[in-house]
Amino acid sequence: MVANRIIEQKIRDMLTKFPVLTLTGTRQCGKTTLLKKSLPEYKYISLEDKDIRDFAQNDERGFLASVGTKVIIDEAQRVPDLFSYIQTLVDSNNVEGQYILTGSHNFLLMENISQSLAGRCAVLKLAPFSIQELKAADFLPDSIWTLLLQGSYPRIYDKSLKPEDYFPSYVSTYIERDVRSLKHITDTSTFIRFVKLCAARTAQVLNITELANSAGISVPTAMGWLSILEQSYIVFRLSPYHNNFSKRLVKSPKLYFYDTGLLCYLLGIESESQLEESNFKGHIFETLVISEYLKSRFFVGKVPECFYWRDTNQNEVDLLVEQAGELYAYEIKLAQTMNKNFTATLQKFANWADLQPSQITCIYTGQNATTNYGTFCNYQDVWEN
Repeated sequence: MVANRIIEQKIRDMLTKFPVLTLTGTRQCGKTTLLKKSLPEYKYISLEDKDIRDFAQNDERGFLASVGTKVIIDEAQRVPDLFSYIQTLVDSNNVEGQYILTGSHNFLLMENISQSLAGRCAVLKLAPFSIQELKAADFLPDSIWTLLLQGSYPRIYDKSLKPEDYFPSYVSTYIERDVRSLKHITDTSTFIRFVKLCAARTAQVLNITELANSAGISVPTAMGWLSILEQSYIVFRLSPYHNNFSKRLVKSPKLYFYDTGLLCYLLGIESESQLEESNFKGHIFETLVISEYLKSRFFVGKVPECFYWRDTNQNEVDLLVEQAGELYAYEIKLAQTMNKNFTATLQKFANWADLQPSQITCIYTGQNATTNYGTFCNYQDVWEN
């Protein structure tokens, strides 16, 4: 069974408004499967095939004439010159929904789009399954520990793979095909060590100098490698909130991974019992919740407006979301039992920021409830579309 994806509706909508649509996202998050399944009226062409790629490289006009319109061009970044020819055609035809472009090298793909197709191309982001998609397909594990350990990559669920069988090959493929093509990294063992060090810092304030020193690399190299991880949707940074409710604020971003299964693999966590005993379990759960918020925005074609807040007195709000001109504050706790202490900082922040009780929520693993010391919401329900 292949799960339906929430983003399908937005893709169809954008194809009625733009001549070109680009679907980006991390390797193996289901881009090709989604496009083939949801748009059977579109012809599928992959520039991964050498003979097709040679044709496109040697005769761009002839290639585009042969494939026509209403076509999905996968691995489009493999033939950079093709983008300017697509620009000429869509400007001439002035018809929506002509081309869909996708590929695994997001940086190269977006670089070509910004140069040739700006203003002509809608860009949407896909990620591994969301909790809502897993639930709709009856894939969602009963245990939070199973969900955290497996993560959300489609192949794990579609093919009933174990994480220990999936992630080693995923990391190997990612390093060999994506990373080397961007930065020509030859010392892959040091790069993998760097990625594992990033995993050990998930849901924590990023200190790039300390990270570089731990990896044995320069700060500029660490910044470049972190940029690669961001461009390929392995990690993301959560910025601190800018409004000055206190004069002494932490100004560095926090680091997160998009997928907790990959995160657990990089941390060397191989079983649910090991995860339950891990010092990282709270950070991993926080990573899940915040990455789910990003997915809830990506899949409807919206830009996430989210932050964290911390002052130098260690008062912290895990997640702040701006929506429709309002600010919402969230505390994230890996616990099933409501505790008024969970919302203590939220209530302080609400006073500083002049928030209503309805604007503060504790996200946890228990039942949804409203109490006199705050709203509690189960992690499965909080980002429902």
